[in-house]
Order: sequence, then structure tokens, then C-alpha cells
Amino acid sequence: MTTSSTSSTSDADPAVRAELARLRDSIDNIDAAVVHMLAERFKCTQQVGRLKAVHRLPPADPAREARQIARLRALAEDAKLDPAFAETFLNFIIAEVIRHHERIAEDTGNGTAPATAP
Repeated sequence: MTTSSTSSTSDADPAVRAELARLRDSIDNIDAAVVHMLAERFKCTQQVGRLKAVHRLPPADPAREARQIARLRALAEDAKLDPAFAETFLNFIIAEVIRHHERIAEDTGNGTAPATAP
């Protein structure tokens, strides 16, 4: 079946539309799981940030971050996922975690309650 860039999904064969719907439902479920896993991860990193702040440890840990990136790249390769994409994704998460840790440390240093939002 030849398709053009101007055709819409509604023009597709019913079997194709059904398969697209099935695949998109799976994608939606996976997206929901990713969001929930990220929320759980950030709950843990918030606890790490509070612990670091109370004990005056630096918000960033470059050695740990490097180990995590290497570990994630290997996991990505095993999963047949582009390791560069996985590294970019993890670097984004790490930057956000460090930002949170810095805010928690600042709040703790100012005598205010440590931030709890992810």
C-alpha cells in the first residue's frame, strides 16, 4: 500500500487503523510507566538531596554521575537502544537532580524547610 504525506489515518485500511490503535495504546501505557518511574526516582533523589544538605555534602557527585552514565550506556547497548540517546536522557535527569539538590541545600542553609517538590 502506497501512502503519501497528505493522507490521514482515517484514510487507512481498518486493519491498519486497528493495529495503529493497538500500538499507540501500548505506547501510552509505556509513557505512563515512564512518568511513574521518573516520579519514584525523583522521590529518592529528593531524599538524597536532603541527606546531602544536612551533612553539607556537595549537590553534585561527578564520579557517581560518570559511573551511572557508563552503566546506562551499557544497559542501552544491551537493550538495542542508542547509547548516545540514553546518555543525553540521563544527563538531562542528572542536571535536574543537581538543580533540586542545590535548591534543597540553599533552603537548608537559609533555615527554611527543604523543598519537597521533584
